Amino acid sequence: MGVLDRFRLDGRTAVVTGGSRGLGRAMAQALAEAGADLVLVGREPDALETARRELTALGRFVAAVPGDVSTPAGAEAACRDVLSLNRPIDVLVNNVGGRRVDVATEDVPLAQWRELMDLNLTSALVCCQQLCRGMLERGKGAVVNVTSIAGPIAIKGIRGRHYETAKAALTALTKSLAADWAPRGVRVNAIAPGVFLTAPNRKWFGEKPTFQNEFVSHIPMGRMGEPEELGPAAVFLAGDASSYVTGATVVVDGGYTLW
Repeated sequence: MGVLDRFRLDGRTAVVTGGSRGLGRAMAQALAEAGADLVLVGREPDALETARRELTALGRFVAAVPGDVSTPAGAEAACRDVLSLNRPIDVLVNNVGGRRVDVATEDVPLAQWRELMDLNLTSALVCCQQLCRGMLERGKGAVVNVTSIAGPIAIKGIRGRHYETAKAALTALTKSLAADWAPRGVRVNAIAPGVFLTAPNRKWFGEKPTFQNEFVSHIPMGRMGEPEELGPAAVFLAGDASSYVTGATVVVDGGYTLW
């Protein structure tokens, strides 16, 4: 097998949560271009159908599963719908998450804190519990958890530290599952993105141009990332190119965390 062949995902099915837009959509595109069939999970049926139609044009099987994995019950329901497709799952990309609120930690209501922890942490746990059993039974599979550079550091100039807390915990969960599942043939890794120019971020930074300029000034490469720049990292961790990699976090941030 040549080195480029090790990046191919032909004959494999990848589940991507939050796969209809933003970074999830970009990673789904990259996985499909590498040969994977797809199951996209998302909250918005119209966006899901658009993504399904566009990605099917690449010649892959693409299923759209409407569901909100931000709550434990919603995640379990979405996973049941995924499993009802009766397709062996080879790759799971836990992409759902977000900061959502910019509120000082001392002012965050406990109920909202729990909701946001479910969004950024429990969603990945439930999806791993429900969708990785087949991988463990077959003795092969790959999980890619999308954490954040906000896991090991606190992002300057913004609040809502539930996000840093949950993403740090997701990194720990990644390492723990990697250790537990490595003897059973399932690799678990993470991608830690910096700030990418997704549609929500373009809108948010457009409303805060001063903060955008300050943020970019901390990036050695001098710019934010484009969503398609994250896809290759997902392809690497999903396939045989990373066959001896587990428990790792690939940082894709333009150098933000170097300083």
